[in-house]
Amino acid sequence: MKKPSSKIREEIARLQDQLRAAETREAERIGRIALKAGLGEIEIEEAALQAAFEDIAGRFRGGKGASTGKKNAGDDRTGNGPSAALAPGADAGGPSEA
Repeated sequence: MKKPSSKIREEIARLQDQLRAAETREAERIGRIALKAGLGEIEIEEAALQAAFEDIAGRFRGGKGASTGKKNAGDDRTGNGPSAALAPGADAGGPSEA
């Protein structure tokens, strides 16, 4: 009752297609949100932006104090990281007033 290797390869290929489609949907969703928050207009290094997104992900995952520890660490690393990290969560009030 074991599957032949060709069937397993077909299943893997199908799952890889599903994964690519899911990643594309997620990337488009996050990209739209980032553009609405104004991140498309900010000149920031990709590494700093990724660090800011990681901080945000940690906050929403309910990690180990990410809103205090990681945010402060971001202040030490780059000057632009925390403001980018706060933009989506702060709504329109915070970044527009700055």
